[in-house]
Amino acid sequence: MSTSTTPTRQLLRLATAGSVDDGKSTLIGRLMYDTDSLPLDHLEAVIKDGVPDLAALSDGLRAEQEQGITIDVAYRFFSTEHRNYILADTPGHERYTRNMFTGASTAHVAILLVDASAGVLRQTRRHARIATLLNVRHLVAAVNKIDLIDFDEARFSELETELRALADRLGADELTVIPLAAKAGDNVVHRSANTPWYTGPTLLEHLESIELAAPNPVATELRLPVQWVSRPVAEERRRYTGRLSAGTLRVGDPVIALPSGSRSTVTALDTLDDGRDVAVAPLSVAVSLADDIDVGRGDVLVSGADDAHAPVLARELEATVCWFGDTPLRAGDRLALKHTATTVRATVQALSSRLDPETLDEQDSPVELSLNDIGVVTLRTSSVVVADPYAGNRDAGAFILIDETSNDTVGAGTITTAREVKPGAQTRNDVKWHPSALNRAHRWSKIGQSGATVWLTGLPASGKSTVAVALERALVESGRTAYLLDGDNVRHGLSDDLGFTPGDRAENIRRVGHLTRLLADAGVVAIASLVSPLESDREIARALNDAAGLPFIEVAVTTPLAECERRDPKGLYARARAGELKGLTGIDAPYESPRNPDLAIDTTGADIDDLVRQVLAVLDAHGTDGGR
Repeated sequence: MSTSTTPTRQLLRLATAGSVDDGKSTLIGRLMYDTDSLPLDHLEAVIKDGVPDLAALSDGLRAEQEQGITIDVAYRFFSTEHRNYILADTPGHERYTRNMFTGASTAHVAILLVDASAGVLRQTRRHARIATLLNVRHLVAAVNKIDLIDFDEARFSELETELRALADRLGADELTVIPLAAKAGDNVVHRSANTPWYTGPTLLEHLESIELAAPNPVATELRLPVQWVSRPVAEERRRYTGRLSAGTLRVGDPVIALPSGSRSTVTALDTLDDGRDVAVAPLSVAVSLADDIDVGRGDVLVSGADDAHAPVLARELEATVCWFGDTPLRAGDRLALKHTATTVRATVQALSSRLDPETLDEQDSPVELSLNDIGVVTLRTSSVVVADPYAGNRDAGAFILIDETSNDTVGAGTITTAREVKPGAQTRNDVKWHPSALNRAHRWSKIGQSGATVWLTGLPASGKSTVAVALERALVESGRTAYLLDGDNVRHGLSDDLGFTPGDRAENIRRVGHLTRLLADAGVVAIASLVSPLESDREIARALNDAAGLPFIEVAVTTPLAECERRDPKGLYARARAGELKGLTGIDAPYESPRNPDLAIDTTGADIDDLVRQVLAVLDAHGTDGGR
């Protein structure tokens, strides 16, 4: 028996913008009134002398009604026989430009109100620029209050020419210019007899004709940010839930979880539509995978096909930012960056340009971005961001910036370029290393000792810190300068902006490697006590010291896992075994033992003083006793 299904009604998202008193609220009220989209009680509340106050239908906030302006983004809903609409009514006042950025970020269409008598204003240009920055593909210039200039065709043609020149300069994909009088309803929903010279569509006719397409509707463009991991029934596999930002997904598709790179295959797919066998962006879905790979909130499932288009595992973002904060944004500022379902810390590396809203020119190298400013910035993130350029994916290419002290949203941005930055591998052509004015041999001979780095690596609770503390004491008591860089202390200050993702750990080790190099060059025995689980990361620290001609002594603390768990002074292993702690080295995160350490020691039942003597012997063998 065949079954029939009702076609899904398309949803069109609109954003309105314009200067104060251009008539946005009246236009929105007219759209809702003429499409019979108003609840009766709402309509009765704004009727005066039998005539509805159209502006009052959308100015819902008390402050808006008192001031006669729109302050915040207000979302309105209306529908026709063919589709549903969500309209973001954004403020016209310059102080609230940031709300235009927010309201247009998800819009398919931007309606720019232009007062026929006032013409194209500063805010018109600013709002048009924001719309194009946010990749709104359909722009509508609604030349309103055409009745106040007696429906003058010549004036409309003049404004249309100016608006099309503006659109061309901004690179807009499409611009439709419509003359209308929102208060009387001319060319809003119904065609006006007052503009016989205008042969184009009414505003609603144009909106009804716009065709929408799913973002990148092919399997190889899959992007599914994971928002939630659940197990509805104990006997079933975990389900990974999120909203597709691009691509398609069906049972049997190979997928890769980023940033880990783990692979699996989709075994089940649930959507709100019964019987759907393929999900297309922007649907919300829950998927099950064939393998128990480690996938958590903030991870992204992408296509595992050979010809898939992969996103960038980015640590550096070049982006256009609209600044919302009262305190200006400057280079060096640190903020929280929320991208899809993950939040990382970000540092402002550079302010490249600022948009002049009057001329639309880019001003190079501004000192700061003030409230409502729009500029191009470079951000360095504390850990990986699975990113796409905004032009290709509006979800994976957008983010917000959060003040970590107040928790206020202080900026929103769109990614222009996402770059993978490998700690320690990149070079800076604009910054040169300056050798000390003191010859190293002269310095070391005068202080009576030479510098070196002792790097202790091992599992948590392996005894690294115990040996390191004893080694530092033995060196100092023998009259040699030494300093212990304990992992916890480093993260308390130098690396307080880093977490424990693989990218953050690599960056932490890179920073400590640079610090040991500086200390060793000064003649200090720098002692680093870090888990440093990956050989590639430890090699970064070694390479930094080798490049400077400084001894680097790697000590592998090989205490077995069972003994480390028995000690467990911080309770980390117990929490990891209970599922309360993810990513603990040795449990659910890898540890790569050094293949050729300078020294390997096991602290199980060992005499710590004896282990210290072994380390000192290796130090002396490298000629770091300063001639003692």
